[in-house]
Amino acid sequence: KLHATPEKFYIEACDDGANDVLVIDRVSAEMTLAGIKDIPPSGVTRPICGIMGTTRLVAGMYLIVITRKRKVGDLFGHTVWKAVEFDVISYKKTILHLTDIQMQDNKTFLSMLSNVLNTDGFYFCTDYDLTHTQQRLSNTSPDFQEMSLLERADQRFMWNGNLLREITAQPELHKFAFPVIHGFIVMKPCCINGKVFEWILISRRSCFRAGVRYYVRGIDSEGHAANFVETEQIVQYNNAQASFVQTRGSMPFFWSQRPNLKYKPKPQISTDTNHMDGFRRHFESQVLIYGKQVILNLVNQKGSELPLEQAFAKMVNVTLASLLRYIAFDFHKECSKMRWHRLQILVDAVSDLQDEFGYFMVSSDRKVTSEQSGTFRSNCMDCLDRTNVIQSLLARRSLQSQLQVTCDAIEDTYGLERKPHYFHFLFLSAWADNANACAKQYAGTGALKTDFTRTGNRTHWGLVMDGWNSMIRYYKNNFSDGFRQDSIDLFLGNYTVDETDGLMPLHVQKDWKFLLLSVIMVVAFSMCIICVLMAGDTWTETLAYVLFWGIASALTAAVILVNGREFVDAPKLVQKEKMD
Repeated sequence: KLHATPEKFYIEACDDGANDVLVIDRVSAEMTLAGIKDIPPSGVTRPICGIMGTTRLVAGMYLIVITRKRKVGDLFGHTVWKAVEFDVISYKKTILHLTDIQMQDNKTFLSMLSNVLNTDGFYFCTDYDLTHTQQRLSNTSPDFQEMSLLERADQRFMWNGNLLREITAQPELHKFAFPVIHGFIVMKPCCINGKVFEWILISRRSCFRAGVRYYVRGIDSEGHAANFVETEQIVQYNNAQASFVQTRGSMPFFWSQRPNLKYKPKPQISTDTNHMDGFRRHFESQVLIYGKQVILNLVNQKGSELPLEQAFAKMVNVTLASLLRYIAFDFHKECSKMRWHRLQILVDAVSDLQDEFGYFMVSSDRKVTSEQSGTFRSNCMDCLDRTNVIQSLLARRSLQSQLQVTCDAIEDTYGLERKPHYFHFLFLSAWADNANACAKQYAGTGALKTDFTRTGNRTHWGLVMDGWNSMIRYYKNNFSDGFRQDSIDLFLGNYTVDETDGLMPLHVQKDWKFLLLSVIMVVAFSMCIICVLMAGDTWTETLAYVLFWGIASALTAAVILVNGREFVDAPKLVQKEKMD
């Protein structure tokens, strides 16, 4: 419960036997512990589901709380929740002390926080660690088990880590907060041949180098890859558990693909950066965490994507060669003309490696019987559509073995495919939902190619829907992703608000060409249409007018396209050097 008075917030835990109360001073922002008896009866009380954290904006400090949650399922006896609604509450009772410009800036920052919080996919558990895979949790020390959830959480996947920095600094307050992950979770009780088991899919999106499609590509100097997602598939039968982990992430060197009004901007590989330092850091951390790496690069091996594929292959060949295996598979070429059955070529090519890596397994008597010794790291350009298709195929192949070993639910390794049943369609649907969730968080729209993931077949209607989603992506990537990138940077602490600054970077003005050329093009195109609809006295007169206004609109459009970067919605809160 949240009890609010003009001077303080009192946050009361409702667990049985809980007596401590978190007190937040609304003036000094100091956090302390008190007892239930210290809660004044005059406070306004409301139920909340948890604390997301605190943040500083122009008007001062704000408290972010979860106000509504929905149960996803039970993970080994622990309830997993999806955070559905949030509230951002000001410490200050009024903002009348701000100037008009400061009020407008504060309103913009609040809308940025809302933009992130309203992006579907925040999950939490109050008494279980969602940030780690089953295998990592099994290889921990007793000291680790005694840590609070905040102390032991994998910082890569703790999306409210920046918001909880005040609470994290005081160990006695840790019990009032928990890590929140961003991504996708589905938990389904299933039955095959009379064997009832729990099937779970968890995708954890990294908060390091997080952002939107065209403004965050490649890696940073620490080796963190853009759009890095760890996906874990879990089967639970009685006390036995099986876990199979895959990862996805942007090609781990320094490259960019900034929007410029073209449908597909040309990717650029940095020419003045030492790629190998970041590349080594990335894969050294991946090997340390996941073991051997099989890299599945699904980009086109022609056109603008070819230089990226060649650079990736070259770097793999000169570093960690014994621990990395690089496989390039031109997804679009192989599957052209609706030949999606050819994906089996890649699955068959890596089957021996997949069998070698295995998966993590705990028997019903709680003994670890096998561990996963390596992972498949898949990527395409966005690490969304093509990547999710391949990951779902590898997950299905692993699942066949998992179901055989854990509960003997299928007769042989082809049982799921030879005799489709309810679970088969549930599996496909969940992986399609996973694709949509990851795509909306990174690209702003649902995923492409989900008709294949959801049904196992590529359809003409699926092509139509992909075209529609591509159009929406084009608009968002060019005209709204700058704001989305700023929102993520503010939320994760990549940009911090300093209310003493006179002029916020929000007030960066567009060049005069932005307004003038846009107006000229609209007027010229409109006049061209009017001349066509309202013919003159002679056809030559009409043709002359149409040609004049048509050429004017075409020339203006060409000038706009040449200066495309000046017309897109670019981020304002992060310095240009960092974005480049």
